[in-house]
Amino acid sequence: MSPVRRPARFAVLAAVSLLTLAVGCAPTDDNDDEPSASDATASCEKADLPLKKAGTLTIGTDSPAYEPWFVDDDPSNGKGYESAVAYAIADQLGFAKDDVVWEAVPFNTSYQPGEKSFDFDINQISITEERAKAVTFSEPYYKAAQAIVALESSPYAKATSFADLKDAQFGAQVGTTSLTAIDQIAPAKQERVYDDTNQATKALEVGQIDVLVMDLPSAFYTTAAVLSKPGTIVGQFQPDTGQSEEFGLLLQKGSELVTCLDEAIGALREDGTLADLEKEWLSQTTGVPELS
Repeated sequence: MSPVRRPARFAVLAAVSLLTLAVGCAPTDDNDDEPSASDATASCEKADLPLKKAGTLTIGTDSPAYEPWFVDDDPSNGKGYESAVAYAIADQLGFAKDDVVWEAVPFNTSYQPGEKSFDFDINQISITEERAKAVTFSEPYYKAAQAIVALESSPYAKATSFADLKDAQFGAQVGTTSLTAIDQIAPAKQERVYDDTNQATKALEVGQIDVLVMDLPSAFYTTAAVLSKPGTIVGQFQPDTGQSEEFGLLLQKGSELVTCLDEAIGALREDGTLADLEKEWLSQTTGVPELS
């Protein structure tokens, strides 16, 4: 989760290339099911879509669903960046709001291999080659940096570099890009891992950890509305690839629906809808110092 990379990589052809690369990293016996450019001739008419339930778009996300991605822990209200994006995609595919059904899917089980009960999952899931061995990703709908959160009273609150944080006790949510990103900081202490964001923020409040790593939009919400003690964003940083983290829709491995989802995301990017939704729900993600 992390945590939201490559400029001008948003055309459908580029998304197909990414999926092809992911398949190349997967076991040989899984490769035959992955959509390719030659498979992209299926109709994207609503009646022709390969859905779990005909006429219904089933979308997964975690529970609880946190701001600014969702509002009031209710994905179905259309509020919050990911809820709004999901309904915009549904509209592109021809679904009315009443045709969309939400399903609770724990974050750290969503990208495990196997049959999925949803058409796609939207839950700040970072696109990685490792995960793409087990699931299929759409092209990215958002890119974001990682951020480090500390209490204002912490001696690490004014850190300006990774070196300043070397002796800090780090923490992050299990299964996230944020957890993986701690490795590039190379802290002296083993990081502590938590099942969800709520547990991780509580750990920060009670002093189990000194700093918490999470994606930048979540860091803004955490410091503004979640922490019971004054918190601050120490800084942001990019993964050690030098590129921003990208979030994609997650589908069952080999799902042919990905072609139509890529087209929908491309259309929303082209007409400015994604930018407008980002401005509406994630407008605070600038002005944070860079750490290295």
